[in-house]
Amino acid sequence: MSEQEDERPPEKPESPYQSRGFRFIIGTVASALLTGLASEMLNQSLDSGGWVQWIGLGVTVLLGAITIIQYGPAIRRSWQHSGDSAPELHATAEEAEQWMIALGSHAGGMAAAEWYAMNEEWLRELLMAEKPHVDTIDDFARICDALEPWYVRRADADALLQLSDLLSAAAEVCGRRDLAELAAARAATAYRMLGDLDTASTRLGISDNIATHSRTTAALTTRRQVERALLSLTRADRSPAGNDRDEAVLNARDRLDDARLKRPGPDLAADVAIAVNLAVVHLYQQDAEGALDQLRPAVARATAAGDLSGQAHALELMGVAAWMQRNRHEAAGRWEHAAHLYAEIDEREGQARCLQHLGSAEVAAGRLNTALELLEQSAELRTSDSEILTKYLDAARQTSDLPVVADDPPHRTVGWLKRRLRSLRGFVGRTP
Repeated sequence: MSEQEDERPPEKPESPYQSRGFRFIIGTVASALLTGLASEMLNQSLDSGGWVQWIGLGVTVLLGAITIIQYGPAIRRSWQHSGDSAPELHATAEEAEQWMIALGSHAGGMAAAEWYAMNEEWLRELLMAEKPHVDTIDDFARICDALEPWYVRRADADALLQLSDLLSAAAEVCGRRDLAELAAARAATAYRMLGDLDTASTRLGISDNIATHSRTTAALTTRRQVERALLSLTRADRSPAGNDRDEAVLNARDRLDDARLKRPGPDLAADVAIAVNLAVVHLYQQDAEGALDQLRPAVARATAAGDLSGQAHALELMGVAAWMQRNRHEAAGRWEHAAHLYAEIDEREGQARCLQHLGSAEVAAGRLNTALELLEQSAELRTSDSEILTKYLDAARQTSDLPVVADDPPHRTVGWLKRRLRSLRGFVGRTP
């Protein structure tokens, strides 16, 4: 074999869609020819009369039968478009929806995390291979819904953005404005997670513009308001102390209050999400007691709903509020409890944050060996780099100065609070 033949790329196998398309074209031409031939013979036989007429009729019927046998299945498949994949897609959507409900819950939270870890890639490939159709679009959307909380938990903004694009394309093909509205809101969450706040705001505006009057309207309105609040909190996090930062925090509070008023009826999950984000607003305003007023009922609601993830988030913030009040023993207790709950449902980012809080408290107390152990455990659980964690690890190893001035009163250490809330960035993104 020559060198040129060695370098020749392997032939690309024929796509089944290409071969089907070619056969369809050939079949169409053949069908037209058969129809024309049958018409001509029928006309001739009718003009001739007698036995010639009967032979012509017989041949015409035979040609018609051949056409039906050859192309009947294709015609039937076109009538029942995507009928083969519909039962499988529906069953998959049912299963994914059940695991989504279990994710983060007291009953089945760990099993749900294991199921997602095993099946997420397969679900995404299924969505990418599925041809959008009006008969299956709702099941397609349910699988997208099930994947979203997993990507948010894993802080996988790129996968979440791809999910939004898939739903947006399917919604356009099927003429579903309600799903296009949801896809745009989901894209806004992804862009916020990526740090592109301007694009995130633009996508929320697109979602507003294509809003429908479907049964999901109220829920999506609530989601957009919460998302805008989170954008404002992210802007506050990026701003130095001053008017811009204060304005961003106040805007977040207004959005969350509006979301609470417009939420679609009793919804414990939405109540918990709104309450914990309002607590963050109070913490930015140096109002620890106001934050606790939001967090106490949030813990109760999350507990009633069996939502261990929401309960752990609220407890984690209660630890931050206790630390602001200089109640370090209570803060450590809250973080330990939250870390235990996160571990029960395999929410590793949350567990890592709590271990980081506990480690930083040990650094502040001068117990560097204990601090180093906790912070190294946190680093092992992290799926992304954390600048704050690195600073505390350096301090625990005595390779840099202490990043927190522990003797300053909390109400005077705005920089301390920003660092503490920045370590919660994976949490401050909880949407209903």
